[in-house]
Amino acid sequence: MAITDTQKVDYLWKKLGYAATKTDTNANKKAPNEAIASPLQLRADKVMKDASSIPGTQPASTTGVVTVYPTSAPIECTADGTSTANRTWKTGQTDWISPEFGSTYQAKVYIHTSSDAGNAAGSGTQVFATGSGNDDEWFFDYQSGVLHFIGDNLPNGVSFTGKSVYIAASRYSGTFGVGGDTGAFTFTDNRLQTTSTNEEIIIEPAGTGYVAIDANSGLIVPVGTTGERPNGQTGMMRFNTSTSLMEVYNGTSWVNVGGSTVTLDEFDGDDSTTAFSLSQTASVASLIVSINGTVQEATNTYTVSGTTLTFNEAPATGDKIQVRNFFSGSELQPASKFQSYTTSARDALSPSNGDVVYNSTTHKFQGYANGVWVDFH
Repeated sequence: MAITDTQKVDYLWKKLGYAATKTDTNANKKAPNEAIASPLQLRADKVMKDASSIPGTQPASTTGVVTVYPTSAPIECTADGTSTANRTWKTGQTDWISPEFGSTYQAKVYIHTSSDAGNAAGSGTQVFATGSGNDDEWFFDYQSGVLHFIGDNLPNGVSFTGKSVYIAASRYSGTFGVGGDTGAFTFTDNRLQTTSTNEEIIIEPAGTGYVAIDANSGLIVPVGTTGERPNGQTGMMRFNTSTSLMEVYNGTSWVNVGGSTVTLDEFDGDDSTTAFSLSQTASVASLIVSINGTVQEATNTYTVSGTTLTFNEAPATGDKIQVRNFFSGSELQPASKFQSYTTSARDALSPSNGDVVYNSTTHKFQGYANGVWVDFH
C-alpha cells in the first residue's frame, strides 16, 4: 500500500516545523510529542560566507557577489530528458539568489524561440509562478537551478515546439564555506590564505588569553633576505637569510636576536668625509670604532643611526678607520663599560664566542672567537 500524502505531510510538518524525527502517525504522536531531534543538515561548503554583501534590491548588472542574468540577457534552459516532455528545465547553474534576500530576486520565466535569449523578454511569453488558473504553476528551485511545472498541466495555450524556457534572475558568486565572517579568507586543505593583497591575519585572544601551538615539533617563521624585509611592525619577527640570524622589529629598526657575530667595516679618511655607510644596522651600544688603532669615544667623537656612522670631525687623509659591529640578541654595553680583566684573570673565564673584554695588561679590547682571544687593532 502506498504511503498517503497525509503521512508525507506529517513527516514534513515534524521535520521542518519541529526539527524532530517522525516515529509514529499523527493520531498516535503529535509533533510536539516527538522527542528525537532531527535538525536539517547544513553543509559547510554551501554556506554563503558573503551573504551579507547581497544587496536587498537586485542590481541591474553583475556587482560584487551577485551575478545578474537580466531580462535583456536571460539564461536559456535545457529540457530534462528524463522527465515528461517540457515538464522540467535546467539552467545548468546552481546557487541562485532567492526572494528571501528581497522580492526583486524573484525569477522571471519566459518561453521563447530557442537560441534567441536577447528577445525572450520582449517577444516571448512570460509565465508566472501562480499559473493561469489552469493548474499550470511553476516552481524554481533556487539551489539546484531547476524549473519545474509543478501542477498537472503545462502553461495554458503555450506551444513548446522549437522553443526553450528562459530565466532572468541572479546567482550568488561569492565565497562559500565557514571559518570567518568577513569573507577575507580562503581555506584549502590545511592552508589559510587571505583573499586580498597585503591583508593581515589577526588572532586576538580575549582578556589575558594567549596563542599556543600545541605540538612538539617546531614553528617556521617567515624567511627572506635583508632586501625582502617587509614594512616593520613592532614585534614582527623573521629569519634573515642574508645574516643567517633571527631578527625582530623593535618599533624603529630591525635588530638581531639569537646567536652572535661581529662585522668589520674598514674605511679610509680623506679629510672631508664625516658620514660612512656600515654593512649592518648598529647603535652606539654595539660598535667599537678605532682610527689608526686608537679606540674612539662614542658621542664625543662619533654618532650612529641605522647604518650611518657619522664623525664629529672628518678623519684625516690616510687615517685607517675600523668599525666592529657586535649584533646579537641583546645590545652590548658601550666600550667604556666593558669589564676589565688582566690577562691571567681573563684566562680564568669561561668565555663564549662574541664575548668582549678590556685587557688591562695589554690595554686592548679583545673579543673571544673560536677558542682564542683576538685583539681589536
